[in-house]
Amino acid sequence: MLIRGGAALKPEEQKLLKLFRALDRVKQQSATSFMEFLLSQGGGVAENKPLQPDNIPRPDKESVVKAIKRMRATYHMLDQNKLFNETSQHMTSHLLHGKSATDVIDELEIMFARHYQLYLEEMGENVPEPVHGTSGKD
Repeated sequence: MLIRGGAALKPEEQKLLKLFRALDRVKQQSATSFMEFLLSQGGGVAENKPLQPDNIPRPDKESVVKAIKRMRATYHMLDQNKLFNETSQHMTSHLLHGKSATDVIDELEIMFARHYQLYLEEMGENVPEPVHGTSGKD
């Protein structure tokens, strides 16, 4: 598995890198020039707008597993590989250490919102207020 900045590369990125590495130096320069040309034609990174989270309300009674599924759907643009370790730690604190589901879900909402803010910063956007607490219980 190829890693980029602590996160796994997407399959299309892995394929592109594998193909690029298979080229000799001159062809790598040609490929790079062609990609730069494509970007200059528009439709590239400069036009990418960050995706907005879906506003999925928090139910009154929710299990930690269902909350994780809800937050993954809410923050669908986030790389789940980056969230896995922290999410697992919160689940462990609930299952093995007896932390209440409500407290764990509150912490998960904050964690997902923090990762969304990081996503916005990576996209070069101003960071809005977090979306957590969509149940109106805040």
